[in-house]
Amino acid sequence: MTMTEQQDPTQDAPADPDPAPTMLDQLGGPMGFVWSTVPVVVFVTANALLPLPATIAVALGVGLALTVFRLVRRERFSSATGSLLGVAVAVGVVAWTGSARDFFVIGIWAALAGFVVTAGSLLARRPITGVVWNLVHGRAHDWRADRVVLRAHDLATLAAAAVFGARFVVQQWLYLADTTDGLGIARIAMGTPLTVLAALVVVWAFRRSTARLAPRS
Repeated sequence: MTMTEQQDPTQDAPADPDPAPTMLDQLGGPMGFVWSTVPVVVFVTANALLPLPATIAVALGVGLALTVFRLVRRERFSSATGSLLGVAVAVGVVAWTGSARDFFVIGIWAALAGFVVTAGSLLARRPITGVVWNLVHGRAHDWRADRVVLRAHDLATLAAAAVFGARFVVQQWLYLADTTDGLGIARIAMGTPLTVLAALVVVWAFRRSTARLAPRS
């Protein structure tokens, strides 16, 4: 083959495929955490100023408007509509029970369920973050046989269990105290900040596992 027949490596190079969306992308990016707090703030504020039926209507209206806004910005459909679905279910429970504090009841029991799953997986010596990491990698690795990897996922799963447990204990106490304002503050304060901290530990465990068991060739 002559020099003129050889392909110039700088020409006609295939374009790099779009990178797979990260977990943060699937949650709507950094702003996704901000959008998730808006319905809570709106509901608590409206509840302090308006009758309960009007509060429900305002919460739904703001949730719908926020969803449309996010779709116009071309955010992921699942991320944009997920918060609306959450608001709709929460106000549906409120409409059924007639109690404003029940806007938070699903989140409280979801936190308990998360704690049971994460803590249970630790007791079973199969930390859930390790199980998920192995599923992502085609169940091809005996990750529990590597003490470093197992310890990393113990810590990551423990971090997740601590977040879920703290949310349940604090918000259930506020729920029994019947303080809707307190529940709103707790939901916001224990939402994004704790989620980010736990996510950092999980990402660290994932990267450590990949580096030891599935390094790039």
